[in-house]
Amino acid sequence: MRRKTSLILLALAVFFAALSPLLRWYAFPRLAKIPAGQYQDMVLEAKDATLMNNAMQVEKVSKVTIVQTLKGNVEASEKIEKTLGRDVVVWDGLSYAQGPDGQQVAYIPERYIFDAHTQEPIHATGEMVDGDPVKREGLEFKWPFLTEKRDYEYFDAQTRTSSPIHYKGTQDFRGLEVYYFEQTVPWTQVKWPKKLPIAGVTPEQLAKTGTTRWYTTVRKFWVEPVTGAPVYGEEIHKEELRGGTLLGDRDKVTAFAGHVKMREDYIEHTVDLVKSNRTLVLLMTSYLPWGFATLGVLLLALALYLEARGRRPDEPEPATDSAPEPVTA
Repeated sequence: MRRKTSLILLALAVFFAALSPLLRWYAFPRLAKIPAGQYQDMVLEAKDATLMNNAMQVEKVSKVTIVQTLKGNVEASEKIEKTLGRDVVVWDGLSYAQGPDGQQVAYIPERYIFDAHTQEPIHATGEMVDGDPVKREGLEFKWPFLTEKRDYEYFDAQTRTSSPIHYKGTQDFRGLEVYYFEQTVPWTQVKWPKKLPIAGVTPEQLAKTGTTRWYTTVRKFWVEPVTGAPVYGEEIHKEELRGGTLLGDRDKVTAFAGHVKMREDYIEHTVDLVKSNRTLVLLMTSYLPWGFATLGVLLLALALYLEARGRRPDEPEPATDSAPEPVTA
């Protein structure tokens, strides 16, 4: 009976020992994915910002609001998946900014295509920023699962280029351990948006004036490393118009300058969501694999113990005190 029990325990030990790496290295990459149809939005604010109005006058405003939306395009992702044979996410994004009076300041659509698990960009038809085809390198919006303490390439939609975003250290953010990243984009000439806040004015008309648009930013992210999700972000954002006849006798004019930060209610929602998702990722990468490995070792030890007890030699029979029977011829 002991031998049969030890064999069952040994089989269970082998099963759980094999399940541990299988869950971590096989199941996790296939189960931890961004849903193709995910929708999310974010509201950011730049309080006490500098803004140029439609009369080309620079003024201080109480607040500029930026709304960013990311909508999963399931139909587009399925088409790309059939070609590549891998899980793909297509995000149709929109960054919309408005002044305190509700008037449009900026309107920039995007299409971002990436691997559902690794978040690596995938180059396919439709990848664009403001209608211009682009070829992204590096990250945008989200870091990979199990983010590392190192620099990453990060795509900037204004310049249509990628540059390093630097790991600056580990911090505590509202009870979460996060990695802090920072990227500085130097002054760069950028394109005029295709949809301008002034009715009837086109980018082509502005280009004929010789006036150019310039941009710089310091981009900051606090990223929860298990999920790779930013829980908070800021930008110190500046835009200028330079030269040309549009500015009259002025060499350059500040079009926008402000410290853009996430709104408080969106911070709370994001932190709660990330905490929940973090537990699910840890189950697949840490809790269950280590738990199964430990259980396998314990079952193996118990099986060996029962096998050793089953193989002990039988004890000799006790001697009796009765006298031997007489032998007769």
